[in-house]
Amino acid sequence: MTKRNRIKFLFMKRSVILLSLLISLLLACGPDRVQYTNELKQEMADSKIKRITDADLIETIDNMGGKVSAVVEKELATGLSKTTNPADRAKLCQLQNLPRVKAIAERYALDIRLLGTADVKNKSFSQKERDILDAYLYNAKQKLAPISNIQKITDTLFVYNLALPADSPICKACFGKQEIPFAVWRLAFSKREVIRRMNSTKKK
Repeated sequence: MTKRNRIKFLFMKRSVILLSLLISLLLACGPDRVQYTNELKQEMADSKIKRITDADLIETIDNMGGKVSAVVEKELATGLSKTTNPADRAKLCQLQNLPRVKAIAERYALDIRLLGTADVKNKSFSQKERDILDAYLYNAKQKLAPISNIQKITDTLFVYNLALPADSPICKACFGKQEIPFAVWRLAFSKREVIRRMNSTKKK
């Protein structure tokens, strides 16, 4: 092979390699690639250092928690007023068959629960949460006015609590066997979802 032909052969070989790489890149840019890129962008946006303090988060959670608990409480009370069937009432107290509660939980990625006296010793909750519930129970025994409370449980989890008034029909319907009228809302917020909601609000 002459020097000229050798150069021509090497040039053609290089062109084939470049063409193969181009085809591979084009194939990689299919719908799955686009979706992955969008998800990656969201992950990167969420992981960016944002100037949001715990005080900002707590203020937002307090606002959201107050609104959500009011809506949930109203739907539960309405549902309980429409039936005297013990089985149906038990499901409602477990927040089943409540469309708005389900929709809100899904929309805000919330874990919504209604807690009673037994949950003061519920070891599925952290010691910090059990201490808060114990304080709420003490307030109920002293007939003190219920107030909301927000606790940072972990770096990624905040819990909003609000005790129901002793004369609330929910206390009797859902925890009638308790010596002290006592029921507490527990709304578990994901820090990531709260920040995402805050950013979405700022853009509007």
